[in-house]
Amino acid sequence: MKVRRPNLEALYREVDNYIPKKERLQPPRIGISANRKDGLSCIAETYVQAVLKAGGAPVLVPVITDIEALTAIINGLDGLVMSGGGDINPLYMQEEPIPALQDVDSYRDEYDLILLRLATNHQLPVMGICRGHQILNVAFGGDVYQDIHSQHELKLLKHSQTLPREQASHSVTLSDSTSKLSTILDGAPELLVNSFHHQAIKEPASEFIATATAPDGINEAMEHPEKEIFSVQWHPEAMAANDDEQMLKLFRHHVESSRLFKEAKRIHHRNVTLDSHTDTPMIFPGEFNIGHKEGGKVNLPLMEEGLIDAAIMVAYIPQGPRDTASLQKATDYAINRLQEIHRQMDINRPRMCIAYTPQEVHVLKAAGKKAIMLGLENGYAIGKDLENITRFRDMGVSYITLCHNGNNDICDSARGEAEWNGLSPFGKDVIRKMNELGILVDISHAAESTFYDALETSAYPIIASHSSARALCNHPRNLTDEQLKALAAQGGVVQVCLYKGFINEDAEKASLSDAIRHITHIVDLIGIHHVGIGSDFDGDGELIGCRASNELINITVRLIKEGYTENDIAKIWGGNLLRIMNKAQSASNNKI
Repeated sequence: MKVRRPNLEALYREVDNYIPKKERLQPPRIGISANRKDGLSCIAETYVQAVLKAGGAPVLVPVITDIEALTAIINGLDGLVMSGGGDINPLYMQEEPIPALQDVDSYRDEYDLILLRLATNHQLPVMGICRGHQILNVAFGGDVYQDIHSQHELKLLKHSQTLPREQASHSVTLSDSTSKLSTILDGAPELLVNSFHHQAIKEPASEFIATATAPDGINEAMEHPEKEIFSVQWHPEAMAANDDEQMLKLFRHHVESSRLFKEAKRIHHRNVTLDSHTDTPMIFPGEFNIGHKEGGKVNLPLMEEGLIDAAIMVAYIPQGPRDTASLQKATDYAINRLQEIHRQMDINRPRMCIAYTPQEVHVLKAAGKKAIMLGLENGYAIGKDLENITRFRDMGVSYITLCHNGNNDICDSARGEAEWNGLSPFGKDVIRKMNELGILVDISHAAESTFYDALETSAYPIIASHSSARALCNHPRNLTDEQLKALAAQGGVVQVCLYKGFINEDAEKASLSDAIRHITHIVDLIGIHHVGIGSDFDGDGELIGCRASNELINITVRLIKEGYTENDIAKIWGGNLLRIMNKAQSASNNKI
């Protein structure tokens, strides 16, 4: 560690003459969770040195449990290292202590768990070390051995060495050659590590995968397959600070992940981010408040955590009978759902507002508020009265999905037998009325015949508010390559849907990586101007690595890694859709 000569004048000259880089070029801020000892928030200097050597700016996070203060700290970080330390209180795993349990510090446990929850809610990259490896597992619902020597059935290695920390005491085997850990270490099948623990992970928490084990079977590393979260049982910081190249690779990877996350945050701050399809009104009970995190995957706190500026919330109406009474019931239900969104604005006015136009979305972002736009999913709610379209427009509806799962009086659905062979005569009138009023035509859920009829009938570009690429997932709800080309030729846009059954034919494996493949396929096929994102959250949309509004920023991180520019990402995150919406509204005879 370099120490300058004690010369105050020279020291101040060096400080005052330093010219900092532009913010985006400055090193990412890496929080390091503090240990707690003798009333001190402290950390071994090797953690700081390892982060510095890897190119990060280390920030020590004090041991406090004030959620407001920790939230403010997290908001200023780009990544987090969870450090080592003492035993975890088994009560957090709903276990009673065994005799071999050593000293616990419940205050530090509480601090670590709050810090981790806040960091992972905000999608910060996280690296866990020793106790940090174990607390990560507990935080995500896993458990640990209170003491491996009395609880593990196999003959164990010595897992608490007396050698200096920078020296290795045993080996670990990388158990998955496709893992992030294996990639970081350039495919090395084995690694020499140090060891200072008597607690250890039993099994990785849900969604996490084991990536390294000791010769005695003790878990030594795990990671999330889609998020930038990984952890190791050993102490790589002690070896990295001593210039161990393999251990430095771990910190370099974490710092680079944090740099990408920092860039994703910057892009979200500078550009409007809009999710074009959420079914949140469908889950509204009587006193629902989107200002709170209560149920659902789209609400203001989640949007704030994920830096999402706008969402189009739709009044979803399931397809039902088409007699006069049923049609009126569908219309009334749609109006009720739209009125409920207006009520949400009334009770959350300091934080959100309903936006009728793209311009209002930008104004609300500048004012620090979330913009909620309105849509109608299933033209069934129109009934047979074109004036209902005017009523919906006046309430703020920006697009209408022509049908849902089943034919209606407007058109044929992707589900069921053909009835109209596309649009009905009434359906063509519906589209003309929507054109007149500046309401976008949405063909998600529509049959291919309906899709082509809508293209021919609409005077303005049409959209698919939540559909994906059939070439990658053969589902009738997705668009074929020919449909995508036709949509682009007319100037339309397809918003990639995060519903797992539309992303991967093995739905339970559907992941963020799959969604990125759909986006890239569409971009490669028809260009960057014709793709966006419509999550279908609260309508069963969710993927491994992207399950709610706060996790949507993970898409941005991945797009950056894939080489997309800020301008590209801005188009995907709403720019394309808002451009088409603006065109339709500006050209309509009755502007909102």
